Amino acid sequence: MWPLYAAGFTTAFGAHGIAANLGGHTDDAVTSLLVLGGLLALYDGAEVLLKPLFGTLADRIGARRVLLGGLVAFAAASALYAVADSPGWLWAARLGQGAAASAFSPSASALVARLNPAAKHGRAFGGYGFYKSIGYTLGPLLGGVLVWAGGLGLLFTVLAILGAVVAVWAALAVPAVPPLPKARQTVLDLARRLADPVFLAPTAALAAATAALSVGVGFPPVSGRAVGLGTVATGAAVSVLAGCAALVQPRAGRALDDGRLTTRTGLAPGLSLTAAGLAGAMLPGLTGILLGAALIGAGTGLITPLGFAALAASTPAERLGQTMGAAELGRELGDAGGPLLVAAVASYATLTYGFGALAALTGVLAVAAFVHRRSVSPAHRPRVEG
Repeated sequence: MWPLYAAGFTTAFGAHGIAANLGGHTDDAVTSLLVLGGLLALYDGAEVLLKPLFGTLADRIGARRVLLGGLVAFAAASALYAVADSPGWLWAARLGQGAAASAFSPSASALVARLNPAAKHGRAFGGYGFYKSIGYTLGPLLGGVLVWAGGLGLLFTVLAILGAVVAVWAALAVPAVPPLPKARQTVLDLARRLADPVFLAPTAALAAATAALSVGVGFPPVSGRAVGLGTVATGAAVSVLAGCAALVQPRAGRALDDGRLTTRTGLAPGLSLTAAGLAGAMLPGLTGILLGAALIGAGTGLITPLGFAALAASTPAERLGQTMGAAELGRELGDAGGPLLVAAVASYATLTYGFGALAALTGVLAVAAFVHRRSVSPAHRPRVEG
């Protein structure tokens, strides 16, 4: 499991470490806000388009092969810019990193499910989410230190070494998990499975959690600056958010495995906490920022392992890669859609109303999850109950 946790850390560290430092230290490569937006969109755009495809490929040829190929490609794409150190090659390197992450991220999720019995899925996904949260937290900080010390080329060099080390580690430690035989599936069969509430409910919760997480990381500096707070205070708020998410995820996973929590009873409170955090961010000053960060972190930390465990429990083992790829697509859409919604509302009103709009949408999902939970009697609940 440790190489899989390291793979989760790698994709999170690579995504946030570079994104957080592109605008401030790369005047030769980022010449305008439009160029910055394009470079940021390349990584996420590749993931949106390719994750479902690589997830399906993992089911066909084996998740371990796709995992190793993705990690090697990530190291190669990172080394491309580290060696060339040219603004033009930055676009190719960033696109290559996004495509590579699209391969090894859903494959790692599928292997987490395949290598653990259903009774331990909560702990497994809790640990996986914990190390991804560590990557999201350390990425901007360590990335900034590396860029300060040796420029963007040094950061890409470290990412190339990290990708190569994790690839070798995974090749040595992760056992081969052969693809399972499966019945022929038509496009209509796939559409029906992805439209089933058993898939849609946890995926929508994961998308909402990712949207709130992205907003909680990106917008506190704006709120803080408006009331005279410095970067230290707003940076501390982001650390609180990531820290709460990292602390809650393993505990939520253990509670799921021990039967003290189920996916149905956990997703609704997780969405409620997240909505409360977004509403708390509407309060003025440092109080609102810290309250919002703590509640968003706790809510997303509760949702993430439960959502992935629910997907793993309700999916045939031979289709895990496809399901995880589709779920990751939902998370990427939330990652992009949350900030866009808040920014769009804020452009017509204020940022406070932007937080309120996403809080209301997340609250609606919480109510829907609670109603759906109450509508399923104990005698007829599916096995995703944990």
